[in-house]
Amino acid sequence: MEPVHGEYIVVKAKDQGVQVIGLTRGLDTKFHHTEKLDKNEILICQFTDHTSAIKIRGKAVVMTKYGTMETDQ
Repeated sequence: MEPVHGEYIVVKAKDQGVQVIGLTRGLDTKFHHTEKLDKNEILICQFTDHTSAIKIRGKAVVMTKYGTMETDQ
């Protein structure tokens, strides 16, 4: 098995209950993993052969190699 070298993002929760949802690749996009973060918790996420998108619900700061953004919720 070859190692996956996907890009990473960092999500920092600004409120309780921020949801981070991984979405699958393929013909049908489906949820495959969900994490719930408490205020000030940080999650480091990686895009992989199975993860094509990451959805974030709630107030959070998202850091990528392209810059930092905040959700408006």
